Amino acid sequence: MVLSAFTLLHVAISLAGIAAGFVAAAGLLSANMSRGWTILFLATTILTSLTGFLFPAASLLPSHIVGILSLVLLAAAVFALYGRRLSSYWRTIYVVTALTALYLNVFVLIIRSFLKVPALKALAPTQTEPAFVAVQAVTLALFVLLTILAAVRFRSPAVA
Repeated sequence: MVLSAFTLLHVAISLAGIAAGFVAAAGLLSANMSRGWTILFLATTILTSLTGFLFPAASLLPSHIVGILSLVLLAAAVFALYGRRLSSYWRTIYVVTALTALYLNVFVLIIRSFLKVPALKALAPTQTEPAFVAVQAVTLALFVLLTILAAVRFRSPAVA
């Protein structure tokens, strides 16, 4: 497959994973987890991480480390969901690992956006400028809040 077509496929899978992840997160917040959105989120997020390793690279890159971390988190989320059926503290483990994996996808989306979108690149050409740092910090803070709220609210075994 031509690299540009593969890149487009990788980006499409990633965006689908992010969108499905936010819908799945809304279900966690309402203690009404949707199996369909959850499966779509987990599958596309796993696929995003796996396809990221297929890009040509001469050495281990930060993106590979993020991908490895994401896959470890997703393995724990899948085990909590299917292996332990969200029993006991596995509900919290699921919420934390799934939402952290979603955060990592959004984290990478922000990085890629600041690299590829001309207006954002002008604001932060080296990704050390205050605009970039502020966006990443606010995103992290929102995900910490989202994860805490979801962990607290997703206590009942209601599954749609």
